[in-house]
Formats: sequence, C-alpha cells, structure tokens
Amino acid sequence: MYVLFETPAGYALFNILDEGKITSPTSVDDMFNNTSKLHKNIKLKSFENFKDTNEALKAATAIVESKLDKKLKKFLKKQLSDVESAKLAVCDKSLGAAIKNKLGIQCICDDSVIALMRGIRNNLSNLLGDVATEKDLQSMALGLSHSLSRYKLKFSPDKIDTMIVQAISLLDDIDKELNIYVMRVKEWYGWHFPELSKILRDNNAYIKTVLTLQNRNNAQTAPLTDVLPEDLANEVKEAAIVSMGTEISQDDILHISKLAEEVESITAYRAALFDYLKNRMQAIAPNLTHLVGELVGARLIAHAGSLMNLAKHPASTVQILGAEKAFFRALKSRHNTPKYGLLYHASLIGQAPQKYKGKIARVLAAKCAISSRVDAMGEKEQATIGIDSREAVEKRLRELEKYNNGSSAAFTKGQKQTDSTQQHRSKDHRGKVKGANAKYDESADASTQPKRKRDDFSNDKKEKKKKF
Repeated sequence: MYVLFETPAGYALFNILDEGKITSPTSVDDMFNNTSKLHKNIKLKSFENFKDTNEALKAATAIVESKLDKKLKKFLKKQLSDVESAKLAVCDKSLGAAIKNKLGIQCICDDSVIALMRGIRNNLSNLLGDVATEKDLQSMALGLSHSLSRYKLKFSPDKIDTMIVQAISLLDDIDKELNIYVMRVKEWYGWHFPELSKILRDNNAYIKTVLTLQNRNNAQTAPLTDVLPEDLANEVKEAAIVSMGTEISQDDILHISKLAEEVESITAYRAALFDYLKNRMQAIAPNLTHLVGELVGARLIAHAGSLMNLAKHPASTVQILGAEKAFFRALKSRHNTPKYGLLYHASLIGQAPQKYKGKIARVLAAKCAISSRVDAMGEKEQATIGIDSREAVEKRLRELEKYNNGSSAAFTKGQKQTDSTQQHRSKDHRGKVKGANAKYDESADASTQPKRKRDDFSNDKKEKKKKF
C-alpha cells in the first residue's frame, strides 16, 4: 500500500510496510506515537521536486480543484506502473476518482487514511530526511501560500466587489438619511426664520448658514460672508429684519444646531465614501466605470450580486436590471415590457432624445455586458474596451440625432409647402383672396342638365315573353 502526500516542495510517495497497522484511526495513532519504530512501518519510496514556485502553484491549484496534474500523472505512472494491484491512499475522494479513471490505480480514502495523513504531516521532516529540511519546507510553504492567495484573489472577484456592494448600499442609505435630517432642520428652524429656505435652495449652504447665524437677530453681526456669497448674505440680512417667524428659546437653538452639526458631519463622510467608491470602481471595473459611471456601475454590480454574476448576464437582462417588477407585470398583463432599468440613470441615455432612449439603452446594455466580462476575467487594470464602447455608443447617438433632425426638417418643409398650396387655392383667378364681401358667380354653375334617374318600375326594359 502506498500513500500520496503533497508538500510545498514536491510530491512524496510513501510505502506502508505493514498494512495491518492502519486498520483503524486508533491503530494509526499508536503507530506514529512510537517514533523509534516509525521507519519500520513507513518508508519514503520516491520524491518529485517542484522546479519553481509557478510549478508548485500550478500543482496546488490542480489539487484544490481535485484535478490530476500532468506532473502528478507522470510521477504516479512512473512509480506504480510496474506494481500489480497497487493501492494508493489519498486525502481527497475526487482526486482519487480522477487517478482511478486516468491510470486505473485503486485509491483509498477513509478515516484511517485521514489519520495516516495527519501522522505523516506531524513527522514529515523525520520521514523525508535529507530530501527536504524543515526550514526549506517552511520557506517554500510561505512562498506558495502568498502565490496561492494572489491567484485566488485574482480569479475570485466575489472577494473584492463585496466592498462595492456594501459601499453603494451605504451611500444610498446615507442619502435617504441626509434628506430626512435636512428636511427636519428646515421644518424646525422654519418656525423661527421661514424666509431662509426660500433664499437658500442648496442644503449645504442652508446648514452652514444655520450654524453661523443661530438666532436670526444675529444676522447683522454674524459672518455670513464666510459661508455665502455677498449678494445672498445681504439678502439674508434684509429678510431677517422683516421675518415673520416666531421667537424661540436658546435651548431650541442648541438642539437645532446639534442636528445641523450632525448633518454636516454626515455630509463630509458621504463625500469621503463617494471618493472611496470611485477609486474602488476604477480598480475593479474600469471599463464598466468609463462606460456608465461609478454610481450606475456600482448599482449594477450590487443588483447582480457580484461582478462575476453581472458578467454572466446577457445584454437583454442587463438592460432591464432594476425593473423586474415592471417587466413581469407587463408580461402578465400582455403590455409592452420596460426598455430600461438602472441604465436609465446613465449619462448617455440622459443625452438621448425621448423617442430614442430605448435604442440607446439596448446598445448601451450590450456594451455593458462586454465590459463587465472583460473586467471580471481580464488582467489589465486600465480601461481598454470601455473607451471604445463609449465612443461607439456616442457615435450611434449622433447618428440618431442627425436622423431625427433631418426628419424634422423634411416635415417642416412639407408643412410649409402644404400651407402655401392651401393659401394659393384660397385665391381666385384674379389673385384676390375670397372674403366676406365676395359675390356669388352664377356663370360658374354647370349648364348641362342632369340625367333623369330611371325608376325601378320603368317600362324601358323589354318584357320577357311568356311561355305557354
């Protein structure tokens, strides 16, 4: 019986001299507890070294995926091809099945084998001897772990784009919270200074003015020019003099100011979060970001669940992501399906005329599907196909706008010709327009007599001869 054991330095093949000692996990543990007789029970048959870290990474990746590597296949074929009815102990059933299918070697994987692997791992340096020292194994294991981690992160976008999903969800929650808080400040402070909300439409300017002004009676002395332009500051001062608001206590001002400070701090954090999301999108999905922007791209990834899931979607699904309810409702009621979902907020669709938004959405969805696949599977960190895709969508948009302008000009020209024809027909042969003073011309009447209509019972028709 033989044991296949994988190490960071290479493949090791051990020979079990006494198979009766591995009938159960307990007997295997007893065998490894007696280190003096260990070499009498298990012996190293062969060891296949890895040439470099890349070869070790390739072998480790194949073992993780339960695949038979070419190097391992060649090694087992060389060592066990001459052995009749050889049994091979492996730690993975799937790997054992692959070895049996490819090489015809019977593989074993049970509780005793797992205990055997654990004992070999604990006594590996003693069993290998001069083939590989413990220090060499540790350094190789460290290098292989770093390489394997980089490989797994590189081909597993789910581990990274979770940050995008959480960031865009948090950004949406912060926007809702900010809107609620700002409206609360305006309603609360509006009892004291209602004219301020009409003068300042910007929420940030309103919050800063409330923190600077406090009580409206301080408008003449407060440094409003530090937070507002001079014309708006003068307008606020004039409105404070004739304000119709009620007086409030200092305790009310204190709580309003605390809420305004909270809004200001949340606004600052939102700006920092948006910068973080922007940088993360540029690093993970540069092509998709260049095509539709950071926010729309992040919402597409979040709605799909991950960048890899988005890459698996066809263009027709990407086009209606975010409008699933309307889509299935339209199918149920046999109405027209929606033309766009989250893509409606992209700048390219916003630039398109209303009648061509559906066409641009279809083109943009196709380019988004291609860009997401390049971002998910590609190795380049800069936008490549996203730049060309955006230019193609913009070109299509210009073509549609040109066609729209040309058809409008043709329609206007035809309308002018129709109006001139009707105006020409409204004139008589002398060139005068017929109006209310025009007389009826009897000479223009038809002079021929109309034909007399035949009666249904007229005698003009020949009577048929009666047959006797």
